[in-house]
Amino acid sequence: MDPKTTTPLITPEALDEKAGTPEDIFRAALNILEDFNLEKTWLEETQRAVFNIVEDFSAEKARHEETQRATLNILEDFNSEKTALEDAQRATLNILEDFEAEKAKVEAINQTLGVEIAERQQAEERIKKLNEELEGHTAQLASANKELEAFSYSVSHDLRAPLRGIDGWSLALLEDHHDRLDEQGRQYLDRVRSETQRMGGLIDDLLQLSHLTRAEMRQEPVNLSAIAQALAARLQETEPGRQVEFNIQAGLSAQGDASLLEAVLSNLLSNAFKFTSRRAQARIEFGQTEIQGERAFFVRDNGAGFDMAYAQKLFGAFQRLHKTSEYPGTGIGLATVQRIIHRHSGRVWAEAVVNDGATFYFTLEEDV
Repeated sequence: MDPKTTTPLITPEALDEKAGTPEDIFRAALNILEDFNLEKTWLEETQRAVFNIVEDFSAEKARHEETQRATLNILEDFNSEKTALEDAQRATLNILEDFEAEKAKVEAINQTLGVEIAERQQAEERIKKLNEELEGHTAQLASANKELEAFSYSVSHDLRAPLRGIDGWSLALLEDHHDRLDEQGRQYLDRVRSETQRMGGLIDDLLQLSHLTRAEMRQEPVNLSAIAQALAARLQETEPGRQVEFNIQAGLSAQGDASLLEAVLSNLLSNAFKFTSRRAQARIEFGQTEIQGERAFFVRDNGAGFDMAYAQKLFGAFQRLHKTSEYPGTGIGLATVQRIIHRHSGRVWAEAVVNDGATFYFTLEEDV
């Protein structure tokens, strides 16, 4: 019997209608049991089929959920990729903007560099022109030095001879004809001799100035304190009756030309000695100080001093702030000092108060 076909139910009425032998009834009962078993089997198979369908549905549901999760993961990855792509796009735009900015900077640098190159070329042209002018000036200077040497030789030999003659004949006249000259005549001859000797001193100072400014410099350590001590001792020997206190700071030294620096100290100390001649107790000091971070040497005295309004005239040749009758001299000493200090790449200046002394400062290049 097909389990899927409908089995007719056996009712008591049917049994009555079909009442027969016990065998018939037994067979009918067996048929009923068989039909029941078939129905049970069909039901079980149906149940299993339903269970299989449910399992398949669960599996499909699980696969669907996994697919859904995978889809969500794909969407999330897509969003991440999209975000990364947007970030990369923004980074690319930033790089492009930076590139444009750098490009503008490079163009500006190139423009500036072009200007600097043009300026450098112009500077090189100017330097070339200045070098050519310098060569011309050097040639002119060499020619001037030769002329100066010839002039110095002329002064040394040609001018000295007439002066010696004037002085000598004046002295002979005074000695040989002393009785024939009155007092005024002798005074005139004494004045002639004095002026010729003064002229001789001027010539000597000019020659010394010329020599000192042209002589080759020898750089070496120089003990300035020792030089000053020796000069002070010689000055005191010239006028032993004067009361002069020398205060020489010990241990002062510098790098430079020894003979030139001795000439500087000789002129400054001699001036201090001369301009303190009217002091009963003269004081002369040589030392070192620091002015605006720069080492400076100085010579200070308590002598006549001078008016600072004329300070700029001090270092010019033949410039004098006092009368020769008061303080003799040629006016060459400080000009010599200034030229020597300038040759040592230094500077020199003075400070003073009238009748209250003067201080002369000078500096020397430290690494000459």
